[in-house]
Amino acid sequence: MRTPWSKLNNRLRDLFGALAFLGPSVLGVLVFFVVPFGVVVYYSLIRGPLDHSFVGLENYISVWNNAAFRIASKNTATFTGVAVPLAVVISLILALVLECRIPLKSQFRTFFLSPMMVPVASIILIWQVLFHQSGVVNELAKIVGKQGVDWLNSDQCQVVIIVLFLWKNIGYFMVLFMAALNNIPQTLVEVASVEGASPARIFFSIKLRYLSPTVLFVTILSIINSFKVFREIYLLTGNYPYEGLYMMQHFMNNMFLALDNQRLSAAAVILALVMVVLIALLFAIENWFGKDVEG
Repeated sequence: MRTPWSKLNNRLRDLFGALAFLGPSVLGVLVFFVVPFGVVVYYSLIRGPLDHSFVGLENYISVWNNAAFRIASKNTATFTGVAVPLAVVISLILALVLECRIPLKSQFRTFFLSPMMVPVASIILIWQVLFHQSGVVNELAKIVGKQGVDWLNSDQCQVVIIVLFLWKNIGYFMVLFMAALNNIPQTLVEVASVEGASPARIFFSIKLRYLSPTVLFVTILSIINSFKVFREIYLLTGNYPYEGLYMMQHFMNNMFLALDNQRLSAAAVILALVMVVLIALLFAIENWFGKDVEG
């Protein structure tokens, strides 16, 4: 017969076993994520690297009043607000198309997955050939009687980067949606069809509700990737591109090069807070929309 003492020993053994397995991961998160972010918050609240006096929100006010920061914030918000919904919607549409019985289905899927295998340097080279002032796109425009555009130094500059972002990411997102579509109970779809529901009604009332967790995941992943587009823009245009391409990462990179750690830290904290609020809002929307879907 097991005594209370033996039950306690078993629970303690299970607890220490779980801590032993979780320990390395927890330690890694603390060392590489939590502690560095704490350092960033600390530097955003002091006067300088040599003068560690507390200044409160002074650095945040300085960053907010900075014209470059406002331009970067506006451009980043515009790019994310356009590119992310397009990436989610287009990848979902492609997944729905591939769900149907169409010819060359495998080749179609491979075509959209191929950008994932192309190195960034090669992508930049392709985009320079296409969208240079004397590039392929402008030469084709001249053939049909249109005037060429200096794509990377005009108000159309974000169009180039949005197309690049979509071309590079929708293949992976499409695969995620295809996997989610395969997990939808087909009995519900068949019953709805028998009852006379239209394809649009089936999609919005059944499929989209079951897809809501995947939509959330793809949206968050797309937002994260949209902030990584700085790499491509930097390789295309350098530290100080045309105003429409000056993103938040440009601002923080230039603050780093200028050794302005206080404004860099304040901008990073502001960006992190915006991300947390945005992701929390997305979770709330997904929880409300998919609350009646069976687990």
